[in-house]
Amino acid sequence: MTARILDGNAIASAAREQIRARVAARVRAGLRVPGLAVVLVGADPASQIYVRHKERDCREVGFKSDSRHLSDATTERELIAIVEQLNADPSIDGILVQLPLPEQIDANRVLEHIDPAKDVDGYHPYNIGRLALRRPVLRSCTPKGVMQLLEHTGVAIRGLDATVIGASNHVGRPMCLELLLAGCTVTTAHKFTQDVRKHVEGADIVVSATGRPGLVRGDWIKPGAIVIDVGIVRNQAGRLLGDVEFDAACERASWITPVPGGVGPMTRVAMLQNALYAAEQARA
Repeated sequence: MTARILDGNAIASAAREQIRARVAARVRAGLRVPGLAVVLVGADPASQIYVRHKERDCREVGFKSDSRHLSDATTERELIAIVEQLNADPSIDGILVQLPLPEQIDANRVLEHIDPAKDVDGYHPYNIGRLALRRPVLRSCTPKGVMQLLEHTGVAIRGLDATVIGASNHVGRPMCLELLLAGCTVTTAHKFTQDVRKHVEGADIVVSATGRPGLVRGDWIKPGAIVIDVGIVRNQAGRLLGDVEFDAACERASWITPVPGGVGPMTRVAMLQNALYAAEQARA
């Protein structure tokens, strides 16, 4: 068996075209363009790259982009004041505070100050809670993107066994909630799990989000399984690697995401979808 590749770049490109068309329709109807604010604190190189990508995405779909680049000496109080200013700005539909933040700032406190209706990352406890109660509004971007990749396979996933490796607040936990909402039977493997292999071997869907290259061996994959690799790490040679042994997994899986070019583009497009949704809910 040779796995089919879930091309996140291509799927995200098609989704951006749909967003651009909806933005154009808003403008023709006399409505304003959606506005997205991105706040970057410090000069983390990876964060700077992510922010540039998000700014480019906004230009491509016709969003208003408001970028705030702050010193790494910014205090928590100063950052929260900016968030509250953006909360009150009627031209801004989405607020994204780029993580990680400098050590003097409590990220949880900052994220909880974002208006849940503008929380396009889907990190606010209100939005996670809505998802847990099966009444989602703004959904965490990476799990939202993964669900669209799964939909692209055409496989009916209701009733399938899914294993999610990793239990972070931003990916693993909301990923499990999304799969539960879709009718899967979900297992979470984490740092205390004694036999990760056993849980992977029985899974029809494997989603790994640990950032540990090669953690998931190819021969663990159940024949015909769908494999979604969220992990991405750059090794000493500069090569980007995922959690899954890609070549070996391709011999057993039915579908698999590449690294890079799989989940990453879908995470970014999910953020745009959330911002557009927020604008449409604002009805302005």
